[in-house]
Amino acid sequence: MSTRLKRQFIKSSAAALATLLLTATMGTAHAQSATPIKFQLDWRFEGPAAFFLAPVAKGYFKDAKLDVTVDAGNGSGGAVTRVASGTYDMGFADLAAVMEFHANNPDAPNKPVAVMMVYNNTPASVMSLKKSNIKSPADLNGKKLGAPGFDAGRRAFPIFAKANGVSGVNWVSMDPALRETMLAKGDIDAITGFTFTSLLNLEARGVKAEDVAIMQYPDYGVKLYGNAIIVSPKLIKENPAAIKAFLAAFTKAAKEVVANPVEGITYVKGRDGIINVALEERRLKLAIDTVINSPDARTEGFGKINDSRLSLMASQVSDAFATKTRVDRNAIWNGSFLPSDAALNAVLPTAKAIPVKK
Repeated sequence: MSTRLKRQFIKSSAAALATLLLTATMGTAHAQSATPIKFQLDWRFEGPAAFFLAPVAKGYFKDAKLDVTVDAGNGSGGAVTRVASGTYDMGFADLAAVMEFHANNPDAPNKPVAVMMVYNNTPASVMSLKKSNIKSPADLNGKKLGAPGFDAGRRAFPIFAKANGVSGVNWVSMDPALRETMLAKGDIDAITGFTFTSLLNLEARGVKAEDVAIMQYPDYGVKLYGNAIIVSPKLIKENPAAIKAFLAAFTKAAKEVVANPVEGITYVKGRDGIINVALEERRLKLAIDTVINSPDARTEGFGKINDSRLSLMASQVSDAFATKTRVDRNAIWNGSFLPSDAALNAVLPTAKAIPVKK
């Protein structure tokens, strides 16, 4: 090779190497520009998790310059404590659990705050087999009810009982996996649980849906809010823009999941390949129809809360949970990060929600 050709080869090689280094540097800079967000679900990768897995899979969080990691959970209480500890930046938890944490840990430095309401109504229900002839709340007097100790419906049962004159209930505690089994076997008279969880679990144990009597808390005077997106005060202080970006991307995906829950389940399947797709489609649709696209949600607006209703819930939770201090409703909610009304109002269709057969 001539000297001239050698020089040209060296120059071209150096230019190519410089281009590669520049590209790598730009790629690293781009990756570093994405804000990492660790998100804790309240439960396993089941149907309703589609609302959080869809914006990850469709790139909506990425487009918002967020690097979001969504992990399965084991209950709302766990989601609250993990956000409070700083292990997670954001999470999904029952608002009553957030209230309880605040009131029982008044001096905690990092108490999670709810920033968007997703389950406008509590999904809690009392369920029994119709052959038990429990037709109204009054029929629960003296009966044996079962649920795990941390179950949201069980924790809030005093509110249900007070609203409906129920007394003398005997509680049996068990692991979550045994709740529906014990009801199906007749070991207990009724259970508390999320409607879209326990009803389908009963079916999986051979009980027909038409043989189950359901008393949904919202239908019996209990207007508690359900699950909300929660964030750490640290994130609010250090990166409020990331919260706004997260909620905007989530809202965009939520509209699509509500409109097409079948597609939504494909994203859940992507995280847990062994799920029963048909079952989780039903679970997601039931969650949408009962607590997300509910009459109360359409009245108040997706993602929002009603001040007087929130104040009442704070008082009820303080009493029912016998908290160390009274719940301060002003400390547990911050709606300043919500997307525009137009974006929120577009999430829910105008069609009437499908009620659950009682």
